[in-house]
Amino acid sequence: MIRIQNLSKTYQIGDEAVHALDHASLHVSPGEFVSIIGPSGSGKSTLMNIIGCLDTADEGEYLLDGIPIEDYSENELARIRNRKIGFVFQSSNLISKLTSYENVELPLIYQGVKKAERAERVAEALERVKLGKRANHYPTELSGGQQQRVAIARAIVTHPSLILADEPTGNLDSHTTLEIMEIFHELHAQGNTIVLITHDDSVAAQAERRVNILDGQLTEVKD
Repeated sequence: MIRIQNLSKTYQIGDEAVHALDHASLHVSPGEFVSIIGPSGSGKSTLMNIIGCLDTADEGEYLLDGIPIEDYSENELARIRNRKIGFVFQSSNLISKLTSYENVELPLIYQGVKKAERAERVAEALERVKLGKRANHYPTELSGGQQQRVAIARAIVTHPSLILADEPTGNLDSHTTLEIMEIFHELHAQGNTIVLITHDDSVAAQAERRVNILDGQLTEVKD
């Protein structure tokens, strides 16, 4: 599904060139659960942004489902982000004026899904994260863990083939972290491909495969 070869990305900050990625290579097969672990500033978020088609590399090759990303138009990349990839961030990024139901429904509205099907899929997604009874609650009426569950429901409601999670447990306590990771395990068991980026060893260890990132370079962790 994901094949990255010799990917490099450099940012110019003042007079200094920062190598966020330095000839990084990674392969993720369909249905895998892979964690990418590294400290702050190691290049984790840059890598996720490129995998998620939110940014492009300066050099190297990125194939998604066998097709080089540079072969896609901007419209096609937007369609990939909306249909093929589900994003979960450290901050749930929920819209405060919308209920749980409305937040989860939003990507389906962008897709032009009819109302009846939207209702069915939103209800299914909220049930999968055990928040069916909180559909009409606003983010301010939910705990941090519940808000992150709504964010996961929003990510999976489009039935994406790839879930990208960037520090999804970073703002949560240990008990809530276990609950959120349980959801990712369930999603993986149902056939989803998951790439989870974290700085937490205990979270990273729960994936099938672990990949270290340091100074923009990737190395496989051998058990």
